[in-house]
Amino acid sequence: MIARPENSAKKHMSINTTLLLASTSIYRKALLEKLTYSFAVCKPDVDETPLQGETPQQLVERLAVAKAKAGAAQSGIDGRVVSIGSDQVALFNQQILGKPHTKENAFAQLSSFSGHHVQFLTGLALFDTMSGEHQVIVEPFSVYFRTLTAQEINRYIEREMPLQCAGSFKSEGLGITLFERFEGADPNSLIGLPLIQLHKMLRAWNIDLLLDGQ
Repeated sequence: MIARPENSAKKHMSINTTLLLASTSIYRKALLEKLTYSFAVCKPDVDETPLQGETPQQLVERLAVAKAKAGAAQSGIDGRVVSIGSDQVALFNQQILGKPHTKENAFAQLSSFSGHHVQFLTGLALFDTMSGEHQVIVEPFSVYFRTLTAQEINRYIEREMPLQCAGSFKSEGLGITLFERFEGADPNSLIGLPLIQLHKMLRAWNIDLLLDGQ
């Protein structure tokens, strides 16, 4: 499935290159729109099951590349396609966080984070169909939780219901009220797409969204 670019008149890429976001995340789409409206979107068909013995960093790196390549293969777009793939995990005490699914599990997760930090690892990959080359990086970012009361945790869960969110919070929403500070190079990576690194990687392939856009 592929969605064609919207509002393409607002900004544009090189006429011979199509930028493709291999993700259906509305948050990643909104982040990329900060740089350009001229891109296509598709859902990459990728098995996200971790491999035996794979570290969290290796996992997000591998899946980001796999998504970028799968998106390019599934897009059906003619000409040069530069496909963007991304994958993210959240870690607490070096363990990958899962979705809570219940209020009780969400309360337990958030209680354990109180006064501690959660690290996010975001894999970002580009794949160029013209050259067959790819680039990939893993961007770390940490959120430090303030000391939370049981009342605050319960109120947050009731208001935002983050039961399908790994770690039981939405950093792009009311979850921001749970934090004391951030630590990392690019706060956009917390939402799933490190824009500073993305622009750097595109520029390495002579694609400059600042100069090409209007």
